[in-house]
Amino acid sequence: MSTVNVRRDVADPFYRYKMEKLQSKIEGKGNGIKTVIVNLNNVAQALARPPEYVIKYFGFELGAQANAKPTDDRWIINGAHDAPKLQDYLDGFIDKFVLCKKCKNPETVVNLRDNRILLDCKACGQRCEVDPRLKLSTFILRQGPAKGGKKDKKARREKKKEKDETNGEKNGSPGDSNISDNGDENGDFELAAGSDDEFTRSITTAAKEINGNGVEDEEVQWSVDVSEEAVKARAKDLPEDLKRTLVLDGGDDDDEEGGATAYDQLGSWIIKTAKETDGGVSGVSDVDIYMKAKEFGIETKHKTLTVLAQTIFDEKIVKQIPARAAMLKKLITSERHEKAFLGGTERFLGKENPELIPQVPAVLLGYYQNDLVSEEVLKAWGSKASKKYVDLSTSKKVRKAAEQFLTWLETADSDEESDEDED
Repeated sequence: MSTVNVRRDVADPFYRYKMEKLQSKIEGKGNGIKTVIVNLNNVAQALARPPEYVIKYFGFELGAQANAKPTDDRWIINGAHDAPKLQDYLDGFIDKFVLCKKCKNPETVVNLRDNRILLDCKACGQRCEVDPRLKLSTFILRQGPAKGGKKDKKARREKKKEKDETNGEKNGSPGDSNISDNGDENGDFELAAGSDDEFTRSITTAAKEINGNGVEDEEVQWSVDVSEEAVKARAKDLPEDLKRTLVLDGGDDDDEEGGATAYDQLGSWIIKTAKETDGGVSGVSDVDIYMKAKEFGIETKHKTLTVLAQTIFDEKIVKQIPARAAMLKKLITSERHEKAFLGGTERFLGKENPELIPQVPAVLLGYYQNDLVSEEVLKAWGSKASKKYVDLSTSKKVRKAAEQFLTWLETADSDEESDEDED
């Protein structure tokens, strides 16, 4: 395997830091053409950086969609890009996100602190900050501390389970382990102590600030009064336009008495806060939204996603999706949640903001790439119009607009299957 110096401006053949040359393979044709970086894992390992950092950097620099979470280690960028061109872009990544600013040594470790990316150099001891204005900087901060691939994730999960079981036995409650980030089969989840997730840490910090009187977190009781009198009083306070706007899927019976009013209250609070904030809906904090949902006792309910899809976005929805992804991932814990989220989106784009219907493909792509809605749920949603959230005519319009994305989804699948057959 041909190798090059990590710093290609260093001509010394005995330079100790080496990496494989990037190897790319162009597949497909027409609008479906794409570039597969064959040895990205090896290159990223030589740089001590997650491969998703590198592929996302390429995507941002090339202005192309890049798959940052492949299920089969096929790192793909849309479009045709040859290896020498990508190698030049890799030099830029190394300079900005790998090399020490002082000694130019690549022996650095990434640390995320106070919403900053710091490179700790193991060679000279210098600590330098990565430019926060870079697009990849935003992506890295949103992702949180770097994690390994699926095998590493499985190993960590098993290790954590063993540790929890051991701690449970020590505390006299064997088997009482923490619930995973993805939630249990009922859609409930807890925020695991010591989690590296940036959004989780933000929630924990906010909870401590609210709980400033010294009472332990587990003693705080988040609840909403669901007595008949309280429900009626809240219903009277809701603005009429909100009652017309927020549409839930109402045919389910899993909510407590007064639950729908709690959803309306959440939506009302988001809309009211957005009007009072300079940044509009984008100025409403994810942590505040989550804490408010928790206050109403509906943070694990699927209908909450229907409300959020109609209230946390505006005409800039495509750009807002990545920024909201961390919070939404915490709330979307099952296929039922995904479907409710799509239903609210259908209402938001098709009924309340029909001028945004042309953005449907980009919105769905954003959901898909940020792992908010799975491929299976998207395909099932696109296969049949429904009048559950909007009238049938509007539902058909939204799905008609989604055809471009759905076709791409099918084509991508077909390309991958044909590649596997060839292998």
